[in-house]
Amino acid sequence: RWTAVEQDKGSEEEDSEEEPKLKYERLSNGVTEILQNDAASCMTVHDKFLALGTHFGKVFLLDIQGNVTQKFEISSVKINQISLDESGEHVGICSEDGKVQVFGLYTREGFHENFDCPVKVVALHPQFTRSNYKQFVTGGNKLLLYERNWLNRWKTSVLHEGEGTINNIQWRANLIAWANNVGVKIYDISTKQRITNVLRDNASLRPDMYPCSLCWKDNTTLIVGWGTSIKICVVKERNPTEMRDLPSRYVEIMSAFETEFFISGLAPLADQLVTLFFVKENSDQMDEEFRARPRLDIIQPLPESCEEISSDALTVRNFQDNECRDYRLEHAEGESLFYIISPKDIVVAKERDQDDHIDWLLEKKKYEEALMAAEISFKNIKRHDVQKIGMAYINHLVEKGDYDSAARKCQKVLGKNMELWENEVYRFKTIGQLKAISQYLPRGDLRLRPAIYEMILHEFLKTDYEGFATLIREWPGELYNNMAIVQAVTDHLKKDPTNGTLLTTLAELYTYDQRYDRALEIYLRLRHKDVYQLIHKHNLFSSIEDKIVLLMDFDKEVKIGRIHLVVEELADRPELLHVYLHKLFKRDHHKGQKYHERQIGLYAEYDRPNLLPFLRDSTHCPLEKALEICQERNFVEETVFLLSRMGNCRRALQMIMEELEDVDKAIEFAKEQDDAELWEDLISYSIDKPPFITGLLNNIGTHVDPILLIHRIKEGMEIPNLRDSLVKILHDYNLQILLREGCKKILVADSLSLLQKMHRTQMRGVRVDEENICESCHATILPSDMAKPFSVVVFHCRHMFHKECLPSSGTIPGLQFCDICSAKRRGPGSGILEMKK
Repeated sequence: RWTAVEQDKGSEEEDSEEEPKLKYERLSNGVTEILQNDAASCMTVHDKFLALGTHFGKVFLLDIQGNVTQKFEISSVKINQISLDESGEHVGICSEDGKVQVFGLYTREGFHENFDCPVKVVALHPQFTRSNYKQFVTGGNKLLLYERNWLNRWKTSVLHEGEGTINNIQWRANLIAWANNVGVKIYDISTKQRITNVLRDNASLRPDMYPCSLCWKDNTTLIVGWGTSIKICVVKERNPTEMRDLPSRYVEIMSAFETEFFISGLAPLADQLVTLFFVKENSDQMDEEFRARPRLDIIQPLPESCEEISSDALTVRNFQDNECRDYRLEHAEGESLFYIISPKDIVVAKERDQDDHIDWLLEKKKYEEALMAAEISFKNIKRHDVQKIGMAYINHLVEKGDYDSAARKCQKVLGKNMELWENEVYRFKTIGQLKAISQYLPRGDLRLRPAIYEMILHEFLKTDYEGFATLIREWPGELYNNMAIVQAVTDHLKKDPTNGTLLTTLAELYTYDQRYDRALEIYLRLRHKDVYQLIHKHNLFSSIEDKIVLLMDFDKEVKIGRIHLVVEELADRPELLHVYLHKLFKRDHHKGQKYHERQIGLYAEYDRPNLLPFLRDSTHCPLEKALEICQERNFVEETVFLLSRMGNCRRALQMIMEELEDVDKAIEFAKEQDDAELWEDLISYSIDKPPFITGLLNNIGTHVDPILLIHRIKEGMEIPNLRDSLVKILHDYNLQILLREGCKKILVADSLSLLQKMHRTQMRGVRVDEENICESCHATILPSDMAKPFSVVVFHCRHMFHKECLPSSGTIPGLQFCDICSAKRRGPGSGILEMKK
């Protein structure tokens, strides 16, 4: 289709970035043929069809594509106006020679009259089809109302005259609006009252050359355009208290403003206006005006001005020859369709839909926005396909050289279409960008042919070993022929046999292929950390029995399960054997228990700091053997521990004092053993050594009575820091006294609290019923006949007896105890409660 609009050449450069609001196309088919030999004079739009009047007196009914469905020969001169009712079943026509015809489209019966003067306009009642609304008006020198009465005759009434030719009438509901040379009037057909008179602003303009444009937005809002002035009038109900002799309705002008050009037509578009302008411009070469292309603008009315939303200059046929009165703007109610009528051309303007929006975005190369718009409204678009837009976007990115973005978009655009995926892969191969698309290829349930993945791997293998290794790690082994890739890697290793990246990748390929021995061999050669994961995951212990030393050489943290095999393998490498057994012991003290004796020597030789912790934690090492080794090597601390563990604490203490000469350690040892004889030995050894006495005075107070030590100190012996030591002893003694007093208070308070609690408990009532039994005779505690007197004894321990079943109170009158509890232990709870009746 030919688009009948071009953007105004004089617009600023940035305007081209604003998306048009309307799209245009020429009404063709039958219309083209009609306008070749005739000229359009008027047109009326209905939802179902169009009615076109011509200068040669013909009326054509057209479908919305412009095809002729009916033709009426009305006159030999210009058709001035065509009017349709809302149903589209009746039409009213008037012509320049005074003919007026109103008839049904399905019957020619109706009103046919010839007047002696031109009739400029005719308007049918919107509900003309209904019998009680058979009314229409005509306008020439007078505004005449025709009504059909009950005798089926037409009655004529003059609604207005005397103000020149009436050139426009618009009928909506009960309101008739018309324009004459003076202004615009509105008549209420229901009350038969004229309710307003809106005067013409620019009286200098000839009304026949610049006719008034009228348009009802709704049942109460009238839009008036005349010359360069637009007014929006609202019909309102008058307050009954203000009526007096005034009409029941009045008109308020809500908006009035001037435009730059002359108005040829108006139509509502939501809360905006579509305005057809007749444009005259001054020539640059001459001082005279010339007719430019008409403009169709969308404007936003404001109270005293307007805001331009969009403006399009229309290239209609013969626009240079047209005047303002030659253009008309008609619109379809309920649809955003606007018809621009000129003598030799009819252009249809439509609101742009989502398809048009996407067209514009694609034209401006805004592919990402176009793709997003298509995805959001994929149910509403008709001409576009989301995937095709996505492909166009990918092509655009490739042309720009943004290969990574293009490849990333493939994931979203190509989706599950494997054929398109393969085509794109081959295209990226052609332009040498297989690397870009490799990370985005499908690798889940939907997959390409193995040859595609192999092609990419071969490409990486030629140029990028690291990238090749990454793909092997990321891609599942099922995507490609593993053996083919193994062979390719092997061929490359012939040229570069020490390449660590290729060797590691080859090991991974062998692992995928379950050839674990080959993979293990490579990992061991490379000393790769993944070797242990491979061993444990696939239980390859039997494969490494002869490779333990190699494993331990590059990683002493090795974790291997078959202990005896490892020990045998490491027999010639004692330092590695020690590391292995030490790690094993740290994990489980009992797992390698039969090697604990061997470990004593290994610790003594290679790791003395861990020997003492080993001796403390192991319950399986022979103490005599350990003592022998430690004495040979003069390991005093370890020897002391072993002697104490073997029960020779006096010898151990003697070694601490004589060989280590460490009074603090000796005191600590004595504290651990908590043996009075050891303390006596320690005091005896220290009595002639002042530094030892100082240490004892400072630490002995909480374990041994300090008086024992002080009495044994020789008179005149000089002891370092004696005063401080004595002060500390006194302080410790005071502290002990305070602690004892505090504990005593707590004990008394707790005893009192518990006694009160016991008393409260014992003072509570005890329930006695037929379920309880006598603990002596085991009969029911209560008699069957409750009317007879009985006596029951209930002790605080909850044991119950018949009084006669209890033995005598004994030596102490009135004092009795529970036989059961007394047999065990006499104490609280064996007191008595006596119940009599």
